Amino acid sequence: MSYLEDAFGLQGKVAVITGGGVLGSSMAKALASAGVKVAVLDLFEDKAMVLADEVTKNGGVCKGYACNVLEKETLEKVREAVISEFGHIDILINGAGGNMPGATIGPDQTVFDMDLGDFKKVMDLNLVGSVLPSMVFGEHMAKRGKGCVINMSSMTAQQAVTRVFGYSVSKAGIDNFTKWLSTEFALKFGEGLRVNAIAPGFFIGEQNRRLLTNEDGSLTDRGNTIINQTPMKRFGEIDELNGTLLWLVSDAAKFVTGIVVPVDGGFSAFSGV
Repeated sequence: MSYLEDAFGLQGKVAVITGGGVLGSSMAKALASAGVKVAVLDLFEDKAMVLADEVTKNGGVCKGYACNVLEKETLEKVREAVISEFGHIDILINGAGGNMPGATIGPDQTVFDMDLGDFKKVMDLNLVGSVLPSMVFGEHMAKRGKGCVINMSSMTAQQAVTRVFGYSVSKAGIDNFTKWLSTEFALKFGEGLRVNAIAPGFFIGEQNRRLLTNEDGSLTDRGNTIINQTPMKRFGEIDELNGTLLWLVSDAAKFVTGIVVPVDGGFSAFSGV
């Protein structure tokens, strides 16, 4: 076996991905193309099934499951179903997450106008929605003495990005959770359990399209500010996260744990000067 096959080979591994949206879809397809058997969990069963069918039609192995990442009992049932189907679980990707209008500060608002109820919902979805799956699927990995958890951080976690208050705070929690759980796993269950995070830079999606681009496709003031702060002078493409993902879940990264990897075109490195 060559070095590349030995270090980066993922054939036969099993991955659980929470969230069947744009991010989860891209990662599911990338993992399946590398020989990973994929279980996609989404709040909406139809969404998970459509993605699973698409991956399967392209030659991959994928099953979809309806699951609420904020319900431990539901997660446990899905865990047993995945184990029954595939035998074990090697990888957990905490891809479920999002934002809400009430946890975002509008251009004519201040923090005092924020909806605390929406703030709590965003904290639950992004932070608790990663902690609970890590507890449920991580318990299975701990019993096996090996496994890998990937969390989704953000450019908003380490520095203030205006307006997205609730999202920023929740993603800052993800960074600390990643470091904390990586330490807990390694100290108590051995070097075979690893936890890392990926921090995407700015990607245009349906949630932020109107914030970053005008109706005619030109950039808004906020979009221009981001591009001016990004040395590569462009937004990212969603599949540009997959190389980092495939590295982090492979044996090529077997001595890597507790880190947050920015995939951001240099945004986090640039001082603006």
